[in-house]
Amino acid sequence: MQGRILIIEDTVELAELYAMYLRNEGFVCTLRHDAESALPAALEEDWDLIILDLNLPGMDGFQFLEQLRKHKPTPVMILTAREADEDIIFGLGVGADDFVVKPCPPKVLAARVRAHIRRVESLKARNGGALVKFGPFELDVEGMYLTREGQPVNLSAREFGLLKTLILHAGKPFTPEELYHLVWGQDYGDISAVGVYIQRLRKKIEDNPSSPYYIQTQYGLGYRFNPEALSREAS
Repeated sequence: MQGRILIIEDTVELAELYAMYLRNEGFVCTLRHDAESALPAALEEDWDLIILDLNLPGMDGFQFLEQLRKHKPTPVMILTAREADEDIIFGLGVGADDFVVKPCPPKVLAARVRAHIRRVESLKARNGGALVKFGPFELDVEGMYLTREGQPVNLSAREFGLLKTLILHAGKPFTPEELYHLVWGQDYGDISAVGVYIQRLRKKIEDNPSSPYYIQTQYGLGYRFNPEALSREAS
């Protein structure tokens, strides 16, 4: 399996250990030990995944992620010793796609990275070339890119996965558990993360997030994309 991974970890020995395991899996890894040097690399180059520590010297991981999300939807896996609920909620809220608590065995980390890469590759393979239009928005499924009247709307990989899943099954309600399985690729975990990401999506695409038109809540059944808003054409 090929893929380009940017590892941002200030403990040099730990970063090199992760990189060794991932390189053995066929990934190309680049290491940065602070957010200031990592941010230009993250913005100027294309990465399949960024592995991000939070406790960094200078700019911390949250600040890095906030800056990244202003420009790019690159998938980000937070890997940190911080495990407080508020850290997890805030990390997901500012655009992380996964939150892994240290210590994480390198073999387990490599398995999670493989799962991330497979999901992105599968997404592109299944939906190559599709353009989906709704209201002033156009979703490029292959490019994982959303625009509003030609201007980019920055989505994280998880946000894109949720929006894509709901749009391609417009009118069908999905429970949080179903969305967690489809988008996160897991059957068990913090299901509340789905609601966090739905709220983030609504803030980005709804005129009135408290009374959503596109992503609706069907009480007792889950979330659905309003089929009346949707027009679709192939590129």
